[in-house]
Amino acid sequence: MQQMCFAQSEKQEEDVMHIHGGDIYTTPYRLDFSANVNPLGMPKGIADAACRGVLHCADYPDTQCRELRRALAQKEGVPEEYLVFGNGAADLIYALSDAVRPERALLAAPDFAEYEQAISDAADIRFYPLLREKGFQVGEDYLDYLDSGLQMAFFCNPNNPTGAQTPRPLLEKIIETCENCGIFLVLDVCFMDFLDRPEESDFHAMLADHPHLILLKAFTKTYAMAGLRLGYALTANAGLRDRLRGRRQPWSISIPAQMAGLAALKETVYVEKARKLIRQERPWLAGELQKLGLAVYPGAANYLFFQGPEDLARECAKRGILIRDCRNYRNLRAGDFRAAVRTHEENEELVRVLKECVAWQK
Repeated sequence: MQQMCFAQSEKQEEDVMHIHGGDIYTTPYRLDFSANVNPLGMPKGIADAACRGVLHCADYPDTQCRELRRALAQKEGVPEEYLVFGNGAADLIYALSDAVRPERALLAAPDFAEYEQAISDAADIRFYPLLREKGFQVGEDYLDYLDSGLQMAFFCNPNNPTGAQTPRPLLEKIIETCENCGIFLVLDVCFMDFLDRPEESDFHAMLADHPHLILLKAFTKTYAMAGLRLGYALTANAGLRDRLRGRRQPWSISIPAQMAGLAALKETVYVEKARKLIRQERPWLAGELQKLGLAVYPGAANYLFFQGPEDLARECAKRGILIRDCRNYRNLRAGDFRAAVRTHEENEELVRVLKECVAWQK
């Protein structure tokens, strides 16, 4: 069995800095590949709905999101009471951590940094190492890390930032093991809509029989609504839902966000169009990066994880192109990068700038 990794919640300052993609405010830019949102941009219907919502902002928002709840429950095929809304998925990550208050928790490394930040008060955080030589894939040995001493685990599928997708049979084993051990499993599927086969990450049918399972989703990535902040969790666990709602301020979902969410649920053609674009552009972009001598790891999401010269992000930024420097992720290092898959014209510009930067490094 692979050696398990343990770490206390105390971390060096560089490990806990809130560094994310999408920081368009620090550096002048032309194209942002650091944020992995829908490359088609926000649909006009969503933007119009948000603008209409502004006209109603003299009123308080509906704390229960009634209209959005009904529409979303129908789309997701779950009872309305399963839904808990948040000011983006990140808001719910913190709320879930506060509701469970785990003494021991399990995270993959690397993975989305907010998981660790949210449970930093836990006495013991255990890390499952995603190994570079194995393509950062989760293996069957993940099950060895799950025992009744854990109270909580966060799991992102596909992984952020590597894009590695865990096979459904293994995920089902993980869900079953967590249920049997009484471990709350937060399964983050915010990128599932960009998968070639999103049904492989659809676990809604398991919710009713697995009260320790929480699915985490957001409008952010799928509908390019990062600035409106709208996420939601799905769980059959009534007690957990009550604790979640009791620990959140009541007006966290604004009227513009609720109205934009309603409009977004009507954008079925848009979602399929984006999925088709990603399906075409991801392999093309990966091939072009490999031609430049960059080591590209297989990924299933709307972004690519690759290795290159350590100063590549800085050199790209000088040329107006933002990519995600991943050195601040646990278990990653200088020279690790993530770039979103965007439209073909934008991807061509990324390749052109990367070629220039790589040549400059030589």
